[in-house]
Amino acid sequence: MSALVWMRIAGFVRGGRALAPLIAVLVELGVIYGGGASPAAVAYGYSAAALFPVLAWLTKLLLDTEPDVQRRLARLSVGPAREATGGLLAALVVALVVGAAAMAAPWLFHGIDPNKELASGMLLGVLAHLLAVPPAVAVGALASRAVTGSVRLGVTVLITAAVLVVVLGLSSSWAPWLVPPVMATARELADALPPTGSGVPPAGTIVLLVAWATAWCAVAFAGYGWLRRRRS
Repeated sequence: MSALVWMRIAGFVRGGRALAPLIAVLVELGVIYGGGASPAAVAYGYSAAALFPVLAWLTKLLLDTEPDVQRRLARLSVGPAREATGGLLAALVVALVVGAAAMAAPWLFHGIDPNKELASGMLLGVLAHLLAVPPAVAVGALASRAVTGSVRLGVTVLITAAVLVVVLGLSSSWAPWLVPPVMATARELADALPPTGSGVPPAGTIVLLVAWATAWCAVAFAGYGWLRRRRS
């Protein structure tokens, strides 16, 4: 399994497909932190939300890097479940690395205000990115060529999902549960800051966000597995 994971990561990096998403990440971080220092919780909350579509795109590119014939050979060699899981794990590793780099980047140009709830803000920022990464991987996987069968349909799925995450994630949304709590997390982190809050969202809110993201990912990954089996 580990060999399959690292083989896919190596193919993705060496093929140059990682360049475009990484440039997009740099542009987003420049926009978010270019206006001056912000409290860590707010900055990282919106950073995680902004990274979501890019991480989904990155996942799709990584999974689409492998030729169809090579993917079928891998399925025959290690089994359908291990082949599909290997791709998801490879995407998860890359997404976590990008998320960690995104959290470190603002310190290079003083994008975080160290005088405002720094410790709790850092921890909440880690939580925000951890809640964004798995759903982004799930969306990218559902938009991959192995599921959609074509590049055009895959791009349509990816763009539609990214738009819905924002639209249905608004506070006035009629069905926020249809999308992962990316926007909800950013909103809760911003609302928790003084003087309106204590700096940390209530424990019940954090538990709800984690449960929400976990349930959504469980459904999305189950759907991915079902679609892969159906198309195999």
